[in-house]
Amino acid sequence: MATTADHLRTTLDGRWNDVREKVRSDLSRPEFTPHFTPDLAEARAKTLSQMHLLTESGFAADGFASDHGGTGNVGAAVTAIEMVAMSDLSLMVKSGVQWGLFGGAIENLGTAPHHERYVRPTIDLDLLGCFAMTETGHGSDVQALETTATYDAYAGEFVVHSPTPSARKDYIGGAAQHARMAAVFAQLITAGPDEEPESKGVHCFLVPIRDDDGADLPGVVTSDCGFKGGLPGVDNGRIVFEHVRIPRENLLNRYADVAADGTYSSPIDSPTRRFFTMVGTLVRGRVTVGGAAGAGARVALDIATRYALQRRQFDRPESGDEVLIMDYLVHQRRLLPLIARSYALHFAQNELVTRLHEIQTAEEVDPQEQRELEARAAGLKAANTWHATRAIQECREACGGAGYLTENRLVTLKADTDVFTTFEGDNHVLTQLVAKELLTSYAEEVRGMSPVEWMRFAATTVSDVVKKRTAAQQIIQTILDTRQDNEEDGSLFNRGTQLTMFSDREEYLLSTAARRLQGASKREDDPFDAFNFVQDHVLRAAQAHIDRVVLEAFVAGIDSCVDEEAAALLGDLCDLYALSVIEDDKAWFIEHRHLSVERAKAVTRGVNERCRSLRPHALTLVEGFGIPAAVRGAAMLRP
Repeated sequence: MATTADHLRTTLDGRWNDVREKVRSDLSRPEFTPHFTPDLAEARAKTLSQMHLLTESGFAADGFASDHGGTGNVGAAVTAIEMVAMSDLSLMVKSGVQWGLFGGAIENLGTAPHHERYVRPTIDLDLLGCFAMTETGHGSDVQALETTATYDAYAGEFVVHSPTPSARKDYIGGAAQHARMAAVFAQLITAGPDEEPESKGVHCFLVPIRDDDGADLPGVVTSDCGFKGGLPGVDNGRIVFEHVRIPRENLLNRYADVAADGTYSSPIDSPTRRFFTMVGTLVRGRVTVGGAAGAGARVALDIATRYALQRRQFDRPESGDEVLIMDYLVHQRRLLPLIARSYALHFAQNELVTRLHEIQTAEEVDPQEQRELEARAAGLKAANTWHATRAIQECREACGGAGYLTENRLVTLKADTDVFTTFEGDNHVLTQLVAKELLTSYAEEVRGMSPVEWMRFAATTVSDVVKKRTAAQQIIQTILDTRQDNEEDGSLFNRGTQLTMFSDREEYLLSTAARRLQGASKREDDPFDAFNFVQDHVLRAAQAHIDRVVLEAFVAGIDSCVDEEAAALLGDLCDLYALSVIEDDKAWFIEHRHLSVERAKAVTRGVNERCRSLRPHALTLVEGFGIPAAVRGAAMLRP
């Protein structure tokens, strides 16, 4: 008979529950037992051997189309790599580079000849690759990359070159040791007959970098990044190209091509739109990083909660018995709100993966839907990775000295996830991307409005622009329609009240950010200065949007739960998530008169009340995460 924890796990697993269960089974093999291996050579060898085991179990095929040698199950591929993070984040990153980034570039930016030649060997690890985008001088600003690929029409070849020290490809996973080929992003320079050579923007090229014996090929100079803050199993390295020649056919030419005579052509006329279309197809990596960070946070919370349920500290005056540290309110407040946020983010991640799967398996893709997917992926990647950094650190501290021992995993999880806040996009840059997508949804209408017209517009259209982006719209509307609000403490537990507070904050911040941008653009001659003037406001608006999206995903998750007791627990967790977010931003709600001072105190009382009511269910809640005992890997939890 299924337990409440079983129902929580099934609900949290979502659409790809079968994939999660298979990976849980695979990770329970002794070869995937979590380990701390500081020796780089040993750690890298172990990670590569684990990847071969994953290949044997059919792990990699889901990420590739069926006519390219895979199964075409995009959602399953992302879900599986996210689950691997529970065992070893080095394995997750290394797998993501091989099959998600390198393989994804071939799959999504290449055409039939590339698919026929490279996809199957990539799946089977017969071709080990790396994804050479980031340079020493440019990371987030991909359009400004300095590496060049200049077409030589006489030889029918591209000449790949690093023209400056800052053009060196840097931090590239696989480049230090294992990769034999790189998917290189470079400025494509070419000229048709009677034309002057010019850059056509950043494109992706397949460049062999090592021979079968692991030696650098002529013109390629690789080096090792060495020890990092974490992820010892990933061989991050650097690559410099010195006039390396590759065949014309090595341009991944789905969105642009160069004819034998050097003539450039593309089905997308706008260089900017072409660039964002190309990088937009690689959104899967960003989705995966966010999901993996969330998985790492859940492992840490599982370990810290179980430790808090066995560790005792100080006597209870009446009985003299030592008290479990989980019985202290301060400890409940440290862990339970983070558990609630993990549930909330997991439900939001499930929605994101479903949307990714639908878009990347569709015959035709609506450009607006693609842009919204990219913005949602950016926002949730930031939310998940920031949450992981905060949650894992709190778990480490909550376990005292035991948490500082590598045998208990928390310091390793902390080290391995730390880079995720900048990996696959700096979180502040990604949050800004979210805001830009929201603002451009009505930028045309705003232009030229008088203040009176703007306020009338903001009171109607902005609300619609914001709310149309939720997958739970019907459920949310029903809750809002039946809302019964009042000024007593209990109203803060009303889901309609919570949703309205989140939505009102988002709409206000977004509309006022747009108005400030409009005003700044009139005062400032330089568009950069105009945007920079309100950048902090824009980021706050985006963060409020992400919070609202996550809350609505949590509401939809509760609605999908078939067990009453589990659904009730999820409801209390959702209260804790919502009230915790409000408490964290209490000053804003008070400043803008969404909370009175007395009601603000009620928010804190509400958080405490939910912590107390959830305390007896703490073990059930972390069991709902579905972390296999074999990968928990904390010695302090063993009898």
